[in-house]
Amino acid sequence: MQIAGIIAEYHPFHNGHAWQIAQARALGAEKILIAMSSGAVQRGGIPLLPDSVRVRAALEAGADMVLAIPAPYAASGAENFAAAGVRILAAAGCDTLVFGAESADAAGVAAAAQALCSAEYQAALRTALDDGAKNFAVARQTALAQVCPAAVQLVQSPNDNLGVEYARANLMQKAGLTLCPLPRQGVGHHDGAEGCFASASYLRQLWYRQGADAIKPYVPEYAFALYQKAAADGLGLEPSKADIAVLSRLRMQAPQGFAQVRGISEGLDFALEKAVLTAVCVEDICDKLTTSRYPTARIRRLIWDAALGWTNELNQPVPYLHILGARRSAMGMLTNSALPAEVSLAKLARKNALCRQIAQAQADAVDLGALCRSNAAPMGTAYTQMSVILP
Repeated sequence: MQIAGIIAEYHPFHNGHAWQIAQARALGAEKILIAMSSGAVQRGGIPLLPDSVRVRAALEAGADMVLAIPAPYAASGAENFAAAGVRILAAAGCDTLVFGAESADAAGVAAAAQALCSAEYQAALRTALDDGAKNFAVARQTALAQVCPAAVQLVQSPNDNLGVEYARANLMQKAGLTLCPLPRQGVGHHDGAEGCFASASYLRQLWYRQGADAIKPYVPEYAFALYQKAAADGLGLEPSKADIAVLSRLRMQAPQGFAQVRGISEGLDFALEKAVLTAVCVEDICDKLTTSRYPTARIRRLIWDAALGWTNELNQPVPYLHILGARRSAMGMLTNSALPAEVSLAKLARKNALCRQIAQAQADAVDLGALCRSNAAPMGTAYTQMSVILP
């Protein structure tokens, strides 16, 4: 492999992420590019730490460049999140996609992706949905069981499922990336801690309950130093502030103002409007709207989209490569990239109408997040934030 790509959130960056980057280098990667969620996270909401902190941690770990997965794509379901990440890495010139997985079964992941792209699967999926499957995930598993039984187990595991979606995006986009799954180190996706490894969700809860110092055993020393400074500077996310910021936006929506929100269907707009009337935190809305048909992850993303007024107009392929940070020696890597590449979001916004639309959505997400830090930040930082450049 010459240029390895990794799709990540680093919410926050921890020892497992550092191990993955080191493994990519050990396997022969000359350069390592990261496509990282920017301004939002896949579960719907705001990253624990701003982009600059997460980018610097990745570069300190040995990555050569970090590119943004813009917020509208970062806060998407697995299929769209994967498609955005693959498009970014392929456009940047990566030849290999490195990712963590429970099984690390490259052949199984490829077979599952082939099945998902098949006409047989699409027909079986339609039948499962018509037969009243409880939700899309159940319908998907039912259809896969008919077309590729071995794939059913893969899509039930969070990282394997993402790996399958990466592989499917790779096929559909004809990106030509070689898949390189690595075994996930330590605990599972939502589990606690094991040795020096801990899940990101566990680390977030530790931070919220006990502060940045509590996650020291599970993160590299250079990352811990960054986290201590970020905490001292008031850059950590305050969930209570996020609740107020999001709910205030939702409460100010005009009557029936949710009808155009991205992902709204089957009367969810009315259900959301009703839930907002009495909710005093985001969890209240999730509790009211989460069902077997609409899982919590989807509801969280729906709330985020509604708060920002994001509509289906944003369902377009990623139009640019936003360089969040790089080593100085890697700055020339994107000279011949397949998409416009810049360190400045303002310059990217001037490329064309779609770039302008996505850049504005990115700025809106960052502005909302800026209110939710321990020390609130002013508006407009998405356009003024300097890229992190290391020697």
